[in-house]
Amino acid sequence: MKSTAERLPSGLPRPSGELERLERAWRAPKGWRLLSAVNNSHIGVFYIATAMLFFVLAGVLGLMMRAQLALPDSTLLSAQTYNQVFTMHGTVMMFLFAVPVVEAIAVYLLPGMLGARDLPFPRLSAYAFWAYAIGGIAFFCTLFFGVSPDGGWFMYPPLTGKEHSPGLGADFWLLGIGFIEISAIAGAIELIIGILFTRAPGMTLSRMPVYAWAMLVSAFMIVFAFPAIIAGTLLLELERAFDWPFFIAARGGDPVLWQHLFWFFGHPEVYIIFLPAAGMVSMMVPALARTPLAGHRAIVLALAAVGVISFALWAHHMFTAGLSRHAMLFVSAASFAVAIPSAVQVFSWIATFWKGRVQMNAPTLFLLGFHFIFVLGGLTGVMVAVLPFDWQVHDTYFIVAHLHYVLIGGMVFPVFAGLYYWLPVFNGHRLSERAARWVFGLMFGGFNLAFFPMHISGLLGMPRRVYTYTGDLGWNFLNLLSSVGAFILALGVLVFFIDAARVLLKKKIKHGNPWNAPTLEWLPQEDYGMRSIPQITSREPLWDRPTLAAEVVAGRHWLPGTHSGGRETLVTSWRDAVPRHLLVLPGDSWWPFIAAAGTAGFFLLLTVAQVVLAFACGITAIAAIVLWLWQTDKPPHAATAEVADGIFLPVGARGKASHSWWAMIILLCVDATVFASLVFAHVHVSMAAEVCPPPGAQLPAWVWTAASALLLLLGSAAIAGAQVLLGRGHKAGTWLLLLFALSGLAAAFWVGGRGFQLAGLQPGANAWSATVAAILAYQGFHGVVLVLMGGYVCARAWAARLRPDARASLDNTALLWHYVTVQGLAGMGVVYLMPRLG
Repeated sequence: MKSTAERLPSGLPRPSGELERLERAWRAPKGWRLLSAVNNSHIGVFYIATAMLFFVLAGVLGLMMRAQLALPDSTLLSAQTYNQVFTMHGTVMMFLFAVPVVEAIAVYLLPGMLGARDLPFPRLSAYAFWAYAIGGIAFFCTLFFGVSPDGGWFMYPPLTGKEHSPGLGADFWLLGIGFIEISAIAGAIELIIGILFTRAPGMTLSRMPVYAWAMLVSAFMIVFAFPAIIAGTLLLELERAFDWPFFIAARGGDPVLWQHLFWFFGHPEVYIIFLPAAGMVSMMVPALARTPLAGHRAIVLALAAVGVISFALWAHHMFTAGLSRHAMLFVSAASFAVAIPSAVQVFSWIATFWKGRVQMNAPTLFLLGFHFIFVLGGLTGVMVAVLPFDWQVHDTYFIVAHLHYVLIGGMVFPVFAGLYYWLPVFNGHRLSERAARWVFGLMFGGFNLAFFPMHISGLLGMPRRVYTYTGDLGWNFLNLLSSVGAFILALGVLVFFIDAARVLLKKKIKHGNPWNAPTLEWLPQEDYGMRSIPQITSREPLWDRPTLAAEVVAGRHWLPGTHSGGRETLVTSWRDAVPRHLLVLPGDSWWPFIAAAGTAGFFLLLTVAQVVLAFACGITAIAAIVLWLWQTDKPPHAATAEVADGIFLPVGARGKASHSWWAMIILLCVDATVFASLVFAHVHVSMAAEVCPPPGAQLPAWVWTAASALLLLLGSAAIAGAQVLLGRGHKAGTWLLLLFALSGLAAAFWVGGRGFQLAGLQPGANAWSATVAAILAYQGFHGVVLVLMGGYVCARAWAARLRPDARASLDNTALLWHYVTVQGLAGMGVVYLMPRLG
């Protein structure tokens, strides 16, 4: 007998009215209510459009820079204005375009590619998008008020400290970019859970599209890389706001600490950008060459290898920062090693093109251009991995050229290829092939004319980040060429957008799979995705089963309707994609939009010292999130549901079988990485100090710390007991243990704080005390979060909404509670241990 994963639906005729119920459940809001939409077919489009807007805005800033540098001794921009434009260009490109656009494309494409109706947390996707869009646009508008940052997109202290950057520009960068990165992390968690648990039945890991693999690796990289920049921005903002000297050398701080935290995020970010683009290339090349991808398994292994090795490269930009010889040799070796898995992918694409019958159309042109530019950027990357060469060209225009060849070649050209390739999925129409040749020619030619001369000007000694130069240094003609090339590149982008506007305004038609592609996103799609979720039996399902599209439209596969009358998708096992349960998804809502606007308002208003308004926005955001969550975690509408002819699955899941439980685990990985970054800062300044603790600093008596630790452990025990009692139906006992846990938590934080107060901790005196205070403050923040979450769980228990079959709020709160206990114990251990090691 076949297993559930292998059984195909019988193909019996579908009941009348089933399609109407499905359409009604997924019907999009109209007019201005469209802002409340949460499903991927709308949020993905909003996301892509906003990311491309930031691409254009950053490009305009780049043209302003090239206009200034076209001629020597130019006065088009002042030094101050140029520094703001330069900083905003890099910041917008890296933070508001590069990472968001790859997440945006994934939000739009992945559900269809995986055979899911939607991602498992659609409201989280909506919140992530609106936080990014509102915050990003507000951040960009600082340019028009003269308060944009001017310390470079890397924000190196001490130049960005209060002494050298007294204005608000650095604060806008630190608070604005910090919370936008939180938005990126939320998107990454959504993608990880969606890829692992909502694939179509039969889509085992070995049958999963390469693009899904690339996004999975990239999302995990975001989880472990982005927390470092969040910790860094937190420390630098604390230094600016409260004079805690994390990076001030005179009081035991170290500016190099910022570089470690920034580049632990910044260099993996290059591959976070590249890997999704590489996954897109691996999807397009087989379709355009009309042959399966050569070396599929090797490419998957290469993606994982790049993701792992990239974390060993964080000091790649710090070869001149005074690191130890052994550290530099290790990072140099890793810089060479990462070229190997990257080359595996390039050779696989070339082999696929070689064995296939290539169609010379717009996507193919951009893919060929990508190969040329990215390989050249990779070669210069190997060059700067050589220490003596890097010492010569560091902070010259050679690095500017290398960066743009890698990022524009490795990401922008594949994105444009993807826009030409996947646009028919949106409304059925292809972009003009004739215009595409002009677009490609202008972009490819303009790009190389703009950035190749920078290699030479860099070798001739032109430094980065200069707003002008004299005419007797030999850089005049090279800079003029670069400026002309930049405007030619911009003209190609303009032609693309004109053609795209023409096509996007057309009425939607059926796309008919114009490239004869083999993957599921080319099945007929509506707001609900595909009519029925197909059973997958191979890696190229549309090639191996030509009738699959007709079968899916006829509703002959999984979940052809809606059992609950709402939005639903299947949850399958992470490895073999065996159907496990039916997931009822939340519908459209205003709460994610309101929560995102409140979050953006809190951070941005705090920057301009509007404390009352900022906290009003923060309270609004918290209230919106609470109301949003209150509508979820409902008891299932039925114990089981028929998801195919004669096949029944449970409705919903609890504990480790729940997708939300695993999402909380990933969130705790993010949390732990932020904490580890703060611990790294403490260890860094402790090891650098001559005496640890420094003179005048002392630790509290051990009895205070021991009492706080004991209270934390008792609180965790109470939460665990509440989980057990809830499972047994003891509502009163559950309620009492929750109150006991909250009381123990409050006592633990009071005792710990009182101990350090008696010890006379003065964060402004030295960096050691400041890092201890940062760890304590981070633990205190978790105490506030647990009070809110514990109060929320108590409110659900009081309202009889906390039940054995609706307990995700308690289970997920318990996970965080236990983590906070472990984090507190670890923090105490580190703070007490370092003086002994010193």
